[in-house]
Amino acid sequence: MISAVLPTYNRADLSFVRGEGSWLFTGDGRRYLDLAAGIAVNALGHAHPALVERLTEQAQRLWHVSNLYHIPEQEALAQALVDATFADTAFFTNSGTEACELAVKMTRRYWYDRDQKGRTTILAFEGAFHGRSAAGIAAAGSEKMTKGFAPLLPGFRQLPWGDAAALAEAIVAADVGGVIIEPVQGEGGIRPAEVAFLKALRSLCDQTGVLLIMDEVQCGMGRTGRLFAHEWAGISPDVMMVAKGIGGGFPLGAVLATEKAAACMVAGTHGSTYGGNPLACAVGGRVMEIVSDPAFLAEVNRKAGLMRQSLEAIVATHPDVFEEVRGLGLMLGLKCRVTNTDVVKACYAAGLLTVPGADNVVRILPALNIPDADIAEAVARLDTAAQSL
Repeated sequence: MISAVLPTYNRADLSFVRGEGSWLFTGDGRRYLDLAAGIAVNALGHAHPALVERLTEQAQRLWHVSNLYHIPEQEALAQALVDATFADTAFFTNSGTEACELAVKMTRRYWYDRDQKGRTTILAFEGAFHGRSAAGIAAAGSEKMTKGFAPLLPGFRQLPWGDAAALAEAIVAADVGGVIIEPVQGEGGIRPAEVAFLKALRSLCDQTGVLLIMDEVQCGMGRTGRLFAHEWAGISPDVMMVAKGIGGGFPLGAVLATEKAAACMVAGTHGSTYGGNPLACAVGGRVMEIVSDPAFLAEVNRKAGLMRQSLEAIVATHPDVFEEVRGLGLMLGLKCRVTNTDVVKACYAAGLLTVPGADNVVRILPALNIPDADIAEAVARLDTAAQSL
């Protein structure tokens, strides 16, 4: 049977009808241990009782009204994010891609309002992924992302990943207005930026006045063991993109910014029909309550240590299949010696869900609250998959 869905994904021959915690179930009763979490979206696993309760409560009251009015659930989530971060203000979107669009607009409008209209270039880094919109693919710049979509949105320049010297040389150009970076590249192969590089980046932005945009769509919301990954470097951005985990599976994104960076975005400069709707923000508010708790984050770090230690043992046991473990917190990657998609397929056969990434990496992105017993089971199934290869 030919699907009516546009074939832009190479989909696995799997279909799930139910989820519970870290497990997904097919219609014929097979169950799979989920180390993909919807690509870092299901931060609290599937059908988390607290999220189901909050969603149901809100669904019975109000779903949508539009941003023509004040939305209490939106105001509450914005305040929670501001209280927990560097930011002074928040704008809600439906996705990380939409967040990228606003971050780019905000950066360019910032300089426009300062009568420096030529400062439109945003520096980005090879291996990046910032979504699949016009701005997102232009920022990434790779042939894989941009082929066939010319003319690209102008004003982006890609630099080598982690190259402080190249950054220092590029950032002083008169046309540079911003730098966009993922503190941990996700699609790029689970590549954390070095702390020293992030500190140097913040310092260079301070020296030049260039706005620093952090893309924490995949690595944020507790994924690395801090609420946001840039906190490990002891720095903060001027603008930050958030999505994926913030909704716990419900479509939600946000742009957070300092008052200085956001002052240019006045009435009429940006909008969203669905962004910040009561249903999404009610769920996001409950996610935020849970994942911002220091005790919860401490557990993420403990589980991350257990997971990483177990994965290191798998690499040592199967040196012909795996090369190394990389990443932070529960945003981990297995660099493969065999083709990474073969590993993913072998995991399917073992009842385990993982995600391929660039640089021949298999991404390990479990729910942040995955039980220890499920970690042990996941590693056992990964061992089975590796043996088959």
